Amino acid sequence: MSEKGHSHTQHHHHHHHTKAVLNRLSRAIGHLESVKRMVEEEKDCSEVLIQLSAVIAALNNTGKVILKDHIEHCIVDAWEHSDEEAMENLNKAIDRFIK
Repeated sequence: MSEKGHSHTQHHHHHHHTKAVLNRLSRAIGHLESVKRMVEEEKDCSEVLIQLSAVIAALNNTGKVILKDHIEHCIVDAWEHSDEEAMENLNKAIDRFIK
């Protein structure tokens, strides 16, 4: 990282929702494991799809928490340091996250 520039890929900001994100991911992993067991046990397909959609929703909501935290902290810092790369990376991430 240069002295003048702020490298977004190497930022070391404190994220305020890390514990909540980790908890959400752990719950989603556990839920996905149970969906996997349902498939292995040949449970009803409609119930598997319902449970799978719940996992997808949980992951999307987790992504929203990460995105909000990123904007509130990293992007504010990037804006203050005129870090255009960080702004471009945010736009790319949003494009991939929201499809």
